[in-house]
Amino acid sequence: MTEASTPEAAWLGSWRRSDALEALRRLLATSGRVSPALARRTGLTHTELAVLEHVIEDPVGPTELAHRLGVTSAAASGIVDRLVARGHAKRQPHESDRRRTVVEATASGREEVLGHMMPMFRELAELDAAFTDEELAVVLRYLEGATRAVSRLL
Repeated sequence: MTEASTPEAAWLGSWRRSDALEALRRLLATSGRVSPALARRTGLTHTELAVLEHVIEDPVGPTELAHRLGVTSAAASGIVDRLVARGHAKRQPHESDRRRTVVEATASGREEVLGHMMPMFRELAELDAAFTDEELAVVLRYLEGATRAVSRLL
């Protein structure tokens, strides 16, 4: 059986992609290019940027960062060391377990990342505000379903 004659290939060949699916495909492709571009602009590596994004939202320990990034604890610790040396992150004692540390973004770390992202955030806020609650409910249902579908690949 050739590749073109498989049921999957036949189904894909007959699949009519709606304008919404094409827009979603473009969004996913564009969003995949954002982190590398942002890393270049900030002078950070992709993983340094990923760590900053994580600790801006939720300060966590190096071990948790390692799990989130899919790297070893030693690699995560090295990434944190580089961010600390640049003044973009700091280690703090854990609130309830003083033997552990938590990595937090500093003001310069937040500014480095958020300064580049603010134009996008503002434009997205304006876009969001242009929809009614009912329209946003439909968009939310679509995006949640798309997230489930894409997540199947993880």
